[in-house]
Amino acid sequence: MRAVLQRVTRAAVLVDGETVGAIDRPGLLALVGVTHDDGPEQVAAMARKISELRILRDERSVLDEGAPVLVVSQFTLYADTRKGRRPSWNGAAPGSVAEPVVEAVVEDLRGRGVEVATGRFGAMMEVSLVNDGPVTLVVDV
Repeated sequence: MRAVLQRVTRAAVLVDGETVGAIDRPGLLALVGVTHDDGPEQVAAMARKISELRILRDERSVLDEGAPVLVVSQFTLYADTRKGRRPSWNGAAPGSVAEPVVEAVVEDLRGRGVEVATGRFGAMMEVSLVNDGPVTLVVDV
């Protein structure tokens, strides 16, 4: 499992002009990609990283601050661009596998007491954010 975590002051996801998920105070935008063999161990590790990494201001974590997280599925994180001009998506799990894994990350975060908003799996989403810092990390578990 792979995620791009961005420290934000606010972020939102629109689908067909409708806001489907948003956070309106400082927190994290988590773009989450799933590969074929991700399961409960990776879900728990990713939720722990998202909630406990001390990347908010003053080296605080989401849990320390009670900060929100906007989780957006992002299969393109597993693009392979090493050959040619067209990315290969073979590393990304198919939607039927990835959707429940992303949902499990969301539920694990909520179980830790984190306020979570989400995008809409498989939809054409417009993601807007105000990056704070900017702070952007790639996390692999």
